[in-house]
This record gives sequence, structure tokens and C-alpha cells, in this order.
Amino acid sequence: MASSSQDTSTNNDELQSNNTDTPEDLDIFVKELMDNMQTRFNRLSDTIVGRIDDMGSKIDDLEKSINDLMDQAGTEETPSGSLEKNAGKGTPKR
Repeated sequence: MASSSQDTSTNNDELQSNNTDTPEDLDIFVKELMDNMQTRFNRLSDTIVGRIDDMGSKIDDLEKSINDLMDQAGTEETPSGSLEKNAGKGTPKR
């Protein structure tokens, strides 16, 4: 965290030391600032998308594990959504 605050103070010093007396200098300064913000936004966006993808994979793995456990326990989901034991499965009684 100290690095982040140090980077911020360094950026602030650079911003204050920039010569923005002319409109051209101000234009260049604003363009560089916008490019910097865009780069940071893209990096953050990529990080978030990567974490969402990881979470999706973990959820898929969890769902598969739950289904495997349900199969091992001998339960299956009925069309109505409730669980039944497989003990009664087999040939129907007449």
C-alpha cells in the first residue's frame, strides 16, 4: 500500500511540475492524462473479467461435485424439482 501512495504523490508532483502555460501544453497534458486513465481502466477491467471467469469455473466445478455427490448418495432430481431416493427404482410392482 505504501507503494500506491508513493506513486500517487509522485504523480501529483509530476502534474504540478508540468508546464501548462500554453493551450498546446494543456492539450498534450490532458491527452496524456486521459491515456493514463484509459490504461488503468483497461487493466482493472481485465482483472475483473479474469476474476469473474475464475469464479464461473469454480462454480461449474462445484456444481459437478454436488451432482457427483448426489449420484453417490442415490438421489436424483424429479421433474418437480424435489429429491427422491433411488431405493424404489427397478422393476415396477403390479
